[in-house]
Amino acid sequence: MLRVENISVFYDGLRALSSVSLRVEAEEFVCILGPNGAGKSTLLQSIAGVLKPKEGGIYLQGKPIHGTSAHLISAAGIALVPEEGWLFPQMSVHENLLMGAFPSGARKRVLRQIQLVFDLFPRLRERRSQLAETLSGGERQMLALGRGIMAHPMLLMLDEPSLGLAPMVVKDILSTLGRINREEKMTILLTEQNVFHALKLCQRGYILENSRVAMEGRNQELLHSEHIKKNYLGL
Repeated sequence: MLRVENISVFYDGLRALSSVSLRVEAEEFVCILGPNGAGKSTLLQSIAGVLKPKEGGIYLQGKPIHGTSAHLISAAGIALVPEEGWLFPQMSVHENLLMGAFPSGARKRVLRQIQLVFDLFPRLRERRSQLAETLSGGERQMLALGRGIMAHPMLLMLDEPSLGLAPMVVKDILSTLGRINREEKMTILLTEQNVFHALKLCQRGYILENSRVAMEGRNQELLHSEHIKKNYLGL
């Protein structure tokens, strides 16, 4: 469904990605792992059209999107939940969710998607009239994820959804992502520093190090890799 072929991206004059390639098939759950500064966020922003690769190409269902504007990529079915969520703080939970249904294809499914979000995150139903700025960190991340779901995307991309959250909240949010993938057949591309939990959920993974793909494979292959055990799991 999604192909990234040998893209190189420069950010503020520095090479942020170097000849990076990956693929995501329909209904897959794929994770991108690696240390801070490896290029994980840059990769998602390039797919979403926020950044433009200087070399290489990005293809959605066989069609090139690497020269396409971000709003058109969103309309084509790619939703990005950025790091720290970027909510509308002075709007209610319900209003923030409605903003996620901006793509024309999603507007026809607003009631169904809101019900899905509230089923996944009952706490958001309880706080539907509450301003986003008054929510806890975990609740804000739930709302950011819910807003992404509201777009009914072909591909849901999430950038470090566990950042700064308590371990139990992280476990709940990552488990919910697994449920969305299994039950809703939603294709997910996730960047994450919590390597163990991410690899337990996803089917395949890529390891980004120093702006390049250092490793890729099925989740169990990566979990049993000596490189992963030593450098990411502390084993």
